[in-house]
Amino acid sequence: MDLITPGLGLVFWTVITFLFLLIILKKFAWKPILGAVSEREEGIKKALASAEDARKEMENLHADNERILKEARAEREALLKEARDIKNKMIDDAKGEAQNQADKIITQAQAAIESEKKAAMAELKKHVADLSIEIAEKVVRKELSNKDKQVQLVESMLVEAKLN
Repeated sequence: MDLITPGLGLVFWTVITFLFLLIILKKFAWKPILGAVSEREEGIKKALASAEDARKEMENLHADNERILKEARAEREALLKEARDIKNKMIDDAKGEAQNQADKIITQAQAAIESEKKAAMAELKKHVADLSIEIAEKVVRKELSNKDKQVQLVESMLVEAKLN
């Protein structure tokens, strides 16, 4: 026998044994192997579907996060604008109140100045009147110290009174 070429009997029994082994494997092992492969394939499909769902969920979450961030920014801007408006209104109100107070103080000061002016004018007039009376009194005393001058003064006053 030659070691390189097998004999016909050996080939025959090897084929028979292979076919017998194939039939046994088909009957007992083929279905469980195909079932395991099928289960594995289903598991992989489910894992891919879960991964795809997770990716979609992440995209949705990302979109929701972006939307929430935009809303938060818009709300922050609205709050800042409202705060600026309130600040400006408060400043304007304070300026208006200060202007009103200043106008009131100026009006009171002008009234006080006018009152003081009138009082000073009245005081000046009284002082001038007192001086005038004092001067007139001195002049009249001097004029009336002499009897002839008294008679002449009375006559001149009477003449003036008749003319008027």
